[in-house]
Amino acid sequence: MAPESTILVTGRNGQVGFELQRALAPLGRVVAVDRAECDMSNADAVRELVRRLAPAVIVNPAAYTAVDKAESDEAGAFAVNAEAVRALGEEGARLGALVIHYSTDYVFDGDKAGAYAERDTPNPQSVYGRSKHAGEVLLAASNPRHLILRTSWVVGAHGGNFAKTMLRLAAERDRLQVVADQFGAPTSAALLADLTAQLVRQFQREGAADFPYGRYHVAAAGETSWCEYARFVVAEALAAGKALKTAPEAVHAIGSAEYPTPAKRPANSRLDTTLFRDTFGLRLPPWQEGVRHVLQQIF
Repeated sequence: MAPESTILVTGRNGQVGFELQRALAPLGRVVAVDRAECDMSNADAVRELVRRLAPAVIVNPAAYTAVDKAESDEAGAFAVNAEAVRALGEEGARLGALVIHYSTDYVFDGDKAGAYAERDTPNPQSVYGRSKHAGEVLLAASNPRHLILRTSWVVGAHGGNFAKTMLRLAAERDRLQVVADQFGAPTSAALLADLTAQLVRQFQREGAADFPYGRYHVAAAGETSWCEYARFVVAEALAAGKALKTAPEAVHAIGSAEYPTPAKRPANSRLDTTLFRDTFGLRLPPWQEGVRHVLQQIF
């Protein structure tokens, strides 16, 4: 296979990175790396990797995602979420490569009444959110051939996430207390990977000149709260015959103030995906479909 068909994927052991290896496999020579092969907190190592592989496409799901830990490790969060992204952007630009990078609803303050659109001004309220926003800015400035895909509440069969945590706790406890005043859309890692593959395919087919680069919001359709999400997970598990101590009605709603965390979470994580759907002509299924598929794999 020709060297120009190489697709570099970072964070191969993460939720999205794991799925990307499957979804991108038909489109080129996928080289997926983990932390042992490339320390994303070391920008020089990132640059060396890109120069050595000379990929045509770089897909970067790797991120510092320990939201609360980031509050006391700002340097670590910015190294991975900003400086590594700058390195990917600059090295990708030297090669003429497309760089696809994933960002987050945490770039917004969560105070808007409706869903956030791409034109809304970021106002991150946590170190994690600021580091992810910085990565967006640095990538856009360093490489015109970029896609920034903002998403929310990622859930996958591989790796840790909210749904798995709820299943574990529901097997251990008679009742759960879950925040009910934060709203968003659980988005499956498999969906993000499949959509990414569609974008790469379009880039390969249409060529670099005509591709609609830029920033897009990509999340499953619909919305829910963390509490309703937990009830859905518990109900699906019980319907599948799983032995749990918690019933859906025993998942009790609490306010964010009753569950303080070092990092502030957005109350509103709704993302308006109209631009993405109109630009690429792709359907974003209801969040329940993706979560149900993930749960079936876990079960």
